Amino acid sequence: MSDDFSRNLRSLCADRGSIAQVCRDIGLNRQQFNRYLSGAGMPAAHNLRRIARYFRSTEAELMAPHEEFERRRKTDRVARHAGPLDLFAEAFQTGSSEMRRYLGWYHSHITSPSWEGCILRGLSCLYERDGYVLVRSLERATSRDGSIVHRTRYDGVVTRRGGRIYILEQEARSEASVDETILMPSPRQKVNYLQGITMGVATRPYLLPYASRSIWKKLGAQVPAREALGACGVLPFNSRKIDPTIRSYLSTETLTVS
Repeated sequence: MSDDFSRNLRSLCADRGSIAQVCRDIGLNRQQFNRYLSGAGMPAAHNLRRIARYFRSTEAELMAPHEEFERRRKTDRVARHAGPLDLFAEAFQTGSSEMRRYLGWYHSHITSPSWEGCILRGLSCLYERDGYVLVRSLERATSRDGSIVHRTRYDGVVTRRGGRIYILEQEARSEASVDETILMPSPRQKVNYLQGITMGVATRPYLLPYASRSIWKKLGAQVPAREALGACGVLPFNSRKIDPTIRSYLSTETLTVS
């Protein structure tokens, strides 16, 4: 059984190119992983599960006889190439230990033509599930006179490529817009702020595409969810609730397309 597992694992790694990168993505020691590849050792149950999730497989499939495993892989390849959306499935699949340091809650900040002269603060959570990093974002906005109330939820997927974090979100309603955010983390610094750009479609007065600088502030684990959500909304640019770092970064004018 261990011989089948090691052969199956070598076959999967051959498609990835770099064993070192596979180890970093899964979060396993290279020397330990080499023992699995050579058949000199078997992973513990929790490590076997991590390996299976990374390769979008199951523990049982990894332990299957090698010939059966290869036949199933060939069938799966044909099925995966059936649709164009499968091109994105692999791009957003990640077991990267490097990405895990960015998981958690954030206050996101952008400017939007829907709320001119203001900063829109939302609440976003990055979390891992089934080998993917996912995002859920909430926006709450009320006009100054109270005549307009805007509440929106977004769900999406996240990946890290070339040192950049790519976030693709869809509004949770019919005929929803799709927004993209690209953030530029500093690999050597503690995660406090993530700066980048957001592209989306304004909700009012017209459905215009726009691009805005975007800055996410990491929230501590001790911040209650109700408090974090209550701090969201449309804030004046000079509000004391806005950090100087955030205000300075968002001072550049928002780009719209008419």
